[in-house]
Amino acid sequence: MGGRSLTRSTKKLYSSLLSLLFFLFHSASGRELKFVLLAYRHGDRSPIEKYPTGLHSESDWPQGFGQLTKIGIQQQYELGQYIKKRYSNFLSATYKREEKLRYPVFNCPRYLELLKETMTSREFQTKIQPYQEFIKTISFYSGYNPSTLKYLDNFKLWHIQDTLFCESIHNYTLPKWATKDVRAKLSELTVISLSALFGIYKREEKARLQGGLLVKAILENISNAAKYPDKRKMLVYSAHDTTLGALQMALNVYNEKLLPYAACQFFELYKESNGQTHSIEYTIEMHFQNDTSKDPYLLTLPGCSSACPLSQFTELVSPILVEDWESECKTEGKKGNYLDMNKEDEQPVAQMEQALGLSATS
Repeated sequence: MGGRSLTRSTKKLYSSLLSLLFFLFHSASGRELKFVLLAYRHGDRSPIEKYPTGLHSESDWPQGFGQLTKIGIQQQYELGQYIKKRYSNFLSATYKREEKLRYPVFNCPRYLELLKETMTSREFQTKIQPYQEFIKTISFYSGYNPSTLKYLDNFKLWHIQDTLFCESIHNYTLPKWATKDVRAKLSELTVISLSALFGIYKREEKARLQGGLLVKAILENISNAAKYPDKRKMLVYSAHDTTLGALQMALNVYNEKLLPYAACQFFELYKESNGQTHSIEYTIEMHFQNDTSKDPYLLTLPGCSSACPLSQFTELVSPILVEDWESECKTEGKKGNYLDMNKEDEQPVAQMEQALGLSATS
């Protein structure tokens, strides 16, 4: 018992020393962390909905559908502890600010049009074709009509996978057909579903209407931090898995894997000082953490270095930054007139948001 306690204490001391050395090294080398922006996904939750033949109803979950569980609360705590340790020499103990993000934004006619185009595109059909027989089998077992699962933009396959995943974590009885292989294939289809929302077909245009909005907000906050140093040290975004997907696909750094609970995307702004030329430059580093017990992975914006100069970062993401979102969201009707979302369009938008769990915790 004493040996194990000593080992844990040694590890904590070693970790603290590494953090201190990291901070001192960057300070001595003329590199100073000035601002941090991060977007994290919430922790484990209960399912969003029950598929027709599902074994467990909402009343079987203590907190109901779409709510954080005790495991999820613990995951959020562990993420908070990691952030506190990572920036222990940078942040004060005072909590400042957090904002809530929800993507995709469905009240954009052009984006809805792009989703329809994606479902029939050659790029999407190539990805979905190998799963056609599997989808028919799942429709039989889940109780959905095959035509319902034919297109992934209604998110029913997504929710079958999600429900089974939640039930497996909490040791609920799974149907006999939900084998490990079946759940693995459902996860693959969920990745395709997420990719279809923000990529696969016309990724850059989708980014301008979705994730690019978030990139623009992030870039504005980072640029302001460079112009007005010491005004704010950190900004935290609470997000959904779809939000992180929209962000990563807009930046073209998505790894085509499901975004786990408590996943966190980091943006760090550094002030770089050159002692010889007395010049100052700001750089951005991106990191992605998909396991709170491990350090995040370093991400590199395509076309730049891992420590990307702020000016170059701005230039590289400029194609996905939109000045007039409402104008770009308009779509031309058959008569050539621009059409805006009307009240009849609001119902399917609400249904899509509900399907993704954006009206709750998802």
